[in-house]
Amino acid sequence: MHTTKPLPQYLVQRFQGWKATTYSENESWYRRLAADGQHPRAMLISCCDSRVHATSIFGAEQGEFFLHRNIANLVPPYTPDGAQHGTSAAIEYAVTVLKVAHIIIMGHSNCGGVAGCLDMCTGRAPELEKRESFVGRWMDILRPGYERVKHLPAEEQTVALEKEAVLISLKNLKTFPFVAEDVESGKISIHGLWHDIGEGLIEEYLFKQDAFCEI
Repeated sequence: MHTTKPLPQYLVQRFQGWKATTYSENESWYRRLAADGQHPRAMLISCCDSRVHATSIFGAEQGEFFLHRNIANLVPPYTPDGAQHGTSAAIEYAVTVLKVAHIIIMGHSNCGGVAGCLDMCTGRAPELEKRESFVGRWMDILRPGYERVKHLPAEEQTVALEKEAVLISLKNLKTFPFVAEDVESGKISIHGLWHDIGEGLIEEYLFKQDAFCEI
């Protein structure tokens, strides 16, 4: 019988270093965070990709962002079917309990999930077409976006589809009644971003211009 190995030593050492410095120097702040609960101003939905470090990009402190990460930063449509929906649950909690003022969707360059969707839609990834593929069925959310970018030159399709992931997620956000209601009343604003990892830039989707523009 296999036994679970202890936490890697390098992580133990990093934790001990954090506890001895960052935590020790700010102990009263951490105790206040624990006692007062969380009151984030914004929910940020980003990709699981380890290269995407949203809190660092925006210089966010603990307690400032309600973070949710999933493959390709997708928001599914509102589907109250009694099944288990992690992303939808996070959105519901952020809006109805935490009362966030902003919901931010942040896509990024070189996204593996989006590249997988592109391969799936062009027949290069039959394994993702299988019913039992969790990734494939999740990326079905992005299939309509492929239909809008498939006419582009091959070298432009990936970036275009990464941005479609943001646009589809913004559209799907509005299918949640409690989100649509708060957007209409002005209690919540929603934002779409695309982050170029290599260049260190962010483009924001401007609704009036229907375009992504560098900030």
